[in-house]
Amino acid sequence: MTDFMTITIEVSGRHVHLCQKDLDTLFGKGHSLSVYHPISQRGQFATVETVGVKIGKKVLKGVRIVGPVRDHSQVELSRSDALRLGIDTEVRLSGTIQGTPGATVLGPKGRIRLKEGVIIPHRHIHASPAAAKKAGVRNGSIVSVRVAGIRAVTFHRVIVRMHPTYRWHMHIDTDEGNAAGIRQRATGIVIKPLSYGKEAHKHQVA
Repeated sequence: MTDFMTITIEVSGRHVHLCQKDLDTLFGKGHSLSVYHPISQRGQFATVETVGVKIGKKVLKGVRIVGPVRDHSQVELSRSDALRLGIDTEVRLSGTIQGTPGATVLGPKGRIRLKEGVIIPHRHIHASPAAAKKAGVRNGSIVSVRVAGIRAVTFHRVIVRMHPTYRWHMHIDTDEGNAAGIRQRATGIVIKPLSYGKEAHKHQVA
């Protein structure tokens, strides 16, 4: 690859993914998610519907759902959100929820109890095979991404996730965005791959 390549960085706020069974419990049988606005990855969208996330006696209200429905339900929070709820969960790639804390998700028609599935999302890059080839990376590559500006920062240990439908974007959480002075999106520079690490291999999802 070239020594660097630019990428759009997006800040992803707290959100929930739901399977259809859990969606039915929360919003009524056969409920279909309503699009609030599309997000950068093809076919994905923020929904009109929101839920509450409850752990112990503490509740985060108005948590957006990201559609479409998934095979498994999970909750993605920032570290600040997790501390607010009084839990110490792990940084994981989306979908790797085994052994993570659970939560109660509250909807207008019911509630569900997740035995596990609350994570802090690992900073990551979405890449199509063509974009990955151009950048000289592959699924599971670990790179660094540099952001300029008054609060310039370099994000290390950014994991590449590859799929034919993916667009070349990087996702960080709100804590990371605040640290870099990024409100919604910015442009970063991808520094050549550091490795195809054990951590990436452990957490990648087929």
